[in-house]
Amino acid sequence: MRLIDPLARAIRRYWRVKRVDLALTLTGAIIVAWIIAMAALAPVVAPYDPYVSVDDVLLPPSREHLMGTDNLGRDVFSRILYGSRTVMAVVLASTMLSMGVGTLVGLVSGYFGGLVDRVLSLVMDSIYAFPGLILAIAVAAMLGPGVSNTVVSISIVYIPTYFRMIRGQVLSVKSQLYVEAATALGAPHKVIMLKYILPNVIPVLPVVFSMNVADAVLTEAGLSFLGLGVPAPTPDWGFDLRNGQRNLLAGYWWGSTFPGFMIVLLAVGFSLLGEGLNELISPERR
Repeated sequence: MRLIDPLARAIRRYWRVKRVDLALTLTGAIIVAWIIAMAALAPVVAPYDPYVSVDDVLLPPSREHLMGTDNLGRDVFSRILYGSRTVMAVVLASTMLSMGVGTLVGLVSGYFGGLVDRVLSLVMDSIYAFPGLILAIAVAAMLGPGVSNTVVSISIVYIPTYFRMIRGQVLSVKSQLYVEAATALGAPHKVIMLKYILPNVIPVLPVVFSMNVADAVLTEAGLSFLGLGVPAPTPDWGFDLRNGQRNLLAGYWWGSTFPGFMIVLLAVGFSLLGEGLNELISPERR
């Protein structure tokens, strides 16, 4: 009995933790899936054209306009729906670009080591030293507004994150016996990196990806709020937040409240998803 009781308590505590982690993951996944569905169904669900004036300016939420109208008479609800397409496209494209570049550079740096590793680590550490939003603003200011320029600006911020993570994993994996055996048998460097090392470092990417997406949502909104992101009149939550903020003190709260709420909701959704995945697949938790 002295052994059974502590074991039973440990098992119950383990499953309580697992239920919490699973709940976080499911909550984040539901939020993200809902916003992705909004983006996919925007042309079907949106009641108005988000680019043109459809009624009087600054109308409050009503049956005709669920979220009111903005300072140009455009339907805020329609712009929220279409804005989800812009935000998801920019955020996912920039994060996938940074993941691809950071993974490749980290794989090369960790595998070859020596001078290559020192130079690449120095470059990535220099980029990582800058605050993310400040670096994105600087790059966006040089490139100018635009969807593709915004993608590049955001992706540069997160390349060092993937580099550091993958490099550390590669340094650990390349010392394994099966990698040393492949090297002793004369396998080409490309084969060793892609066949023996890369598959063993990929499992860390989903967690880093989901956490970076959450941060990229805020970065994209910040660039658009400052006028350095997606150009007008493209529907975008950060841009609409900026437009609504101008009339907030006059009592027209809906123009900035709904875009701001969607930004926070999407960032929280990806954060919950990332935290849940991290806890579920963590070797310590397993």
